[in-house]
Amino acid sequence: MGGRRFLAVLAASGVAATAMTAQAAAPTCRGSDGYAAAFEGRRTFLWRPDGLEAARQRLAAGDAALQPAWARLKARADEALERAPYTVVDKTMTPASGDKRDYMSMGPYWWPDPSKPDGLPYIRRDGRFNPERDGDGFDVTDLENLSQDVQALALAHYFTGDRRYADKAAQMIRVWFLDPATRMNPNFNHGQAVPGRVSGRAEGVIDAHRLARVVEAAGLLEPTGALTPGDQSELKTWFGDLVEWMATSPIGREERAARNNHGLYYDTLITHFALFAGLDEVARVVSERAAGDRLDAQIAPDGSWPHELSRSRSLHYSTWTMAAAFDLADEARCVDVDLWNHRGPDGRSLRAATDFLAAWAGREQDWPWPELDKTETQSLYEVLLRAAREWNEPAYAAKAQLYAQRHADLDLNLRVPPHAED
Repeated sequence: MGGRRFLAVLAASGVAATAMTAQAAAPTCRGSDGYAAAFEGRRTFLWRPDGLEAARQRLAAGDAALQPAWARLKARADEALERAPYTVVDKTMTPASGDKRDYMSMGPYWWPDPSKPDGLPYIRRDGRFNPERDGDGFDVTDLENLSQDVQALALAHYFTGDRRYADKAAQMIRVWFLDPATRMNPNFNHGQAVPGRVSGRAEGVIDAHRLARVVEAAGLLEPTGALTPGDQSELKTWFGDLVEWMATSPIGREERAARNNHGLYYDTLITHFALFAGLDEVARVVSERAAGDRLDAQIAPDGSWPHELSRSRSLHYSTWTMAAAFDLADEARCVDVDLWNHRGPDGRSLRAATDFLAAWAGREQDWPWPELDKTETQSLYEVLLRAAREWNEPAYAAKAQLYAQRHADLDLNLRVPPHAED
């Protein structure tokens, strides 16, 4: 997930053709070692060394096209240097477990029932985000900010060599994941709770998509020593415990059974976390299963994602699901599973799904399915750029250029589209 926007910046500023030409010489991701062998020990899985090194060289040369994105990234990192570390124990509410170290969030589309004096139980309004969830009673805002800060700090260190950024990122990681008094327990038992209904739901597992940034940032920092070998070992154990929880808990199993974007995100996340934790066989089994259980089952013969077309924000959720599928394909490559070029019954494939969305590029206002906001095109732009790079397809790059000016100031770090979590 974390490297998509960075690659979008490169392509948008005129180097898409260069990136595609270099595809044959792309570095190899090798299981739980990731790209470390080609990246001076940096153990990333989605952030590719060729792309990051190209950006570093261009920044060093003063490339004006990258300056707006770099200014945003550095500003976030500089602000993070002054912030206190985030922790789950700071929230004002306590989960049903009684342990503040358990992560807790509220379902984003659930609102007080106006017909009830106390508003309970809450009722669902699909696509309508309840800002109550962002309050200090819950953890989702701190988790979002933690992941954004750690990502910005790790990238700022990579681009500048300034040790302060690496040390601050390491401090934030230790407080959230490792320090006994403040560490988050490795579960999402109380994710996306609904007042008056349930203290946690399977849908809350998807909140963990923010941890993908932490995984990539920790890998990028590995050679710096800011996280000691002991820290790195404990962090791997933490993510291994989360993988076990996802695989064995009732909530995890229920999320795995989901047939829409939640099921696909489940596979994407557990594969990513398993790779980081050194559980290569878990990553391989999930990746192999995903060809049939996710791509063949969730993509229609025409390339659409039918479960997403029924949503009130169908274009948004279609591109949101594509992003997860592309990430899973990148992760699967680390364990020698090719999902990028998988072709299932009736031609169901990532290529077909990309063609379906590409056909609407430049005419998203004509999208015939429900969509509350047809002006949101950033995710479609990133999907097209990523597809152009992967398949060396100029037609996708040309479609992406329809949005290049609109999104010319994309951050180097990835900010996922808002409120795509239910």
